[in-house]
Amino acid sequence: MSRLGRLRERLSTRDQPFDSWLVIATLALMLIGWVMVTSASSEVAASLTGNPWYFSTRHGIFLVMALAAAAFVLRMPLAWWKVNGPLLLLVGIALLVLVLLVGREVNGSKRWLSIPGVPFNLQASEVAKLCLIAYMAGYLERFLPQVRRHWGAFLRPLLILAVIGVLLILEPDYGAAVVMTGCVMGMLLMAGAPWGRFLLLALLVAAGGALLAIAEPYRLARLTSFADPWADQFASGYQLTQALIAFGRGSWLGMGLGNSVQKLFYLPEAHTDFVFAVLAEELGLFGAAGVVGLFALLIWRAMAVGRRAELAGFPFAAYLSYGIALVVGAQAFINIAVSSGMLPTKGLTLPLLSYGGSSLLVSAVMMALLLRADIETRQARRRASPTAPRADGRGDASASPSPSQRPAQRPTQRQGVAK
Repeated sequence: MSRLGRLRERLSTRDQPFDSWLVIATLALMLIGWVMVTSASSEVAASLTGNPWYFSTRHGIFLVMALAAAAFVLRMPLAWWKVNGPLLLLVGIALLVLVLLVGREVNGSKRWLSIPGVPFNLQASEVAKLCLIAYMAGYLERFLPQVRRHWGAFLRPLLILAVIGVLLILEPDYGAAVVMTGCVMGMLLMAGAPWGRFLLLALLVAAGGALLAIAEPYRLARLTSFADPWADQFASGYQLTQALIAFGRGSWLGMGLGNSVQKLFYLPEAHTDFVFAVLAEELGLFGAAGVVGLFALLIWRAMAVGRRAELAGFPFAAYLSYGIALVVGAQAFINIAVSSGMLPTKGLTLPLLSYGGSSLLVSAVMMALLLRADIETRQARRRASPTAPRADGRGDASASPSPSQRPAQRPTQRQGVAK
């Protein structure tokens, strides 16, 4: 065996009860997030509350709550999510309607619900993302052949997405609408829907996005400031120019943890939407690249979980994993691209890393669902191959068969099972 082969075998999670790389990436991002929220928010917290550790303490509480929720969800079988998918979708839509009626308005947007007895505001769009993914995974399992052949089955989830999109635009929460649209379209694509339909819908979505972008003056100002932020650096381009200054100051190795200057009331939302800019200033290019690498590892392993589930004949677990990977990947990409000036400014948090109870809680639940899907898939494969060899020489079902031991896959194996 070559050296590369031995390294791959050593790093493989094939004989483990779950994908440990997924757990490592998740916990690493959570811990880095707590450190960076503490660093980015200390001056703002001292100014607003007199306690420099105010936001850090709250974020630590959110972390404990998120891990507790993840542990609870990890014990729930995926069958519960599959059966209750339509109900969860109704809950998500009801929250989006409720936030328009009695939601708390911050900076001109109604996105949060204040719940008595709960120490944080609930962001309805975060819960709606999870509910939509669970519904879509169940829908694709039930109607997979029809989605591939008939326009009606293909368009039904898009009509539901249109209702959710309208509610999000009314808040307004344009960033969440973009992420959910990308997620649903990606899940349909992963399910094997024809490419021609996506090209047609891509043109329609692009036209609709352009109309939405110019419909409100503040959105148009963000687009024009994105093209040349330095032309109006103290007004519409202020956030982006301050973020770019943070990146420039960070250079290769950074200013050192806690030594950011931009967080000192220069960069707005330094511990939420623009925490990545503070991270780049303090940890430099290498630190920022490390965080991007952790997100890439997480998304890669999430896709691998979905692929294993699909090949094992568990379409719900597969499409659930794909949907989570798409949402986390899209949201992370948009947040990092906004911070670095590659996209217009959008109010999206960085999953698992930014300050915010709702985002952290829902992201942790998504990671727990990924682990649950992986555990159930590996258990099923162990039951299907009880004599597979273990690393110690005894029979172990957790070890997947080698390529020579696997049966030949039919051309339609990629399509999963539709019942």
